[in-house]
Amino acid sequence: MNANAPARASVVITTYNWPQALELALEALARQHTLPCEVVVADDGSRDDTRAMLERIAPAFPVPLRHSWIEDRGFRVSLARNRAIAATSGDYVLLLDGDMLPHPMFVADHLHAAERGSFVQGMRVLTDEEGRDRLLRHEVSQLGFFDSGLTRRRHTLRIPPLAALSLRSTRGQSESAIKTCNQGWWRDDLVMLNGFDERFEGWGREDKDLAVRAFHAGLERRSLRFAGLATHLYHPERHEEGASPNDGLLAETRATGRVRSPQGLDRHIAEFAAHPLPDLRAG
Repeated sequence: MNANAPARASVVITTYNWPQALELALEALARQHTLPCEVVVADDGSRDDTRAMLERIAPAFPVPLRHSWIEDRGFRVSLARNRAIAATSGDYVLLLDGDMLPHPMFVADHLHAAERGSFVQGMRVLTDEEGRDRLLRHEVSQLGFFDSGLTRRRHTLRIPPLAALSLRSTRGQSESAIKTCNQGWWRDDLVMLNGFDERFEGWGREDKDLAVRAFHAGLERRSLRFAGLATHLYHPERHEEGASPNDGLLAETRATGRVRSPQGLDRHIAEFAAHPLPDLRAG
């Protein structure tokens, strides 16, 4: 283990009206070789069936399980994530999407990769419809390199020495393939950046905006390959090159050199310090 690794990692996992996928992701988090100190579900307005699922699985969950829900008023994942981050207690925050199934060494690998002055960008294994359905039917808990139903199957390979090399060779401030479906951040860096910019509503660019502001603050991006693995359950996606209503805000961030979000995390920290999110295991 990295001698300077964070002591406690909180997982913030986003969701919206796909409780079947979220349950699989939570099952995978419960099987971690190194457990997080807590899991906070950042819920962007799901129906009651998501809450019911969380309450059903909570009694057997191995760490505190918290549910941060906001009203469904369109795509507001920046707000949902900020409220969940504000509710965390760990010194490191792992951002994960609710359609991502983490490898049993996911948390341990991210803790080992953590380094001050940087955030870690993880990769994702992509499934097609066949692979997704096999996982949702519980035929398998994980797909390997030789299984059908995968694309980008190279990301199924966990090879720690190559992971260490990738972290060393990818230092820098590249904006390519920034995805908050699999990222690791020091919590105090997120506080310094004031988290996500909640003016970003509708699909896209809130993740890239966070990274650009981190670069303005002098943080580096380090890419984690061959470790910190997670498998994405197939669904139709918007493409990165497609237009977003938030493109203008991202351009403003780049042009101004902004570091802190003007509408972000500091709106919620005092609330959760005074009234922590309850652990669903308590009933």
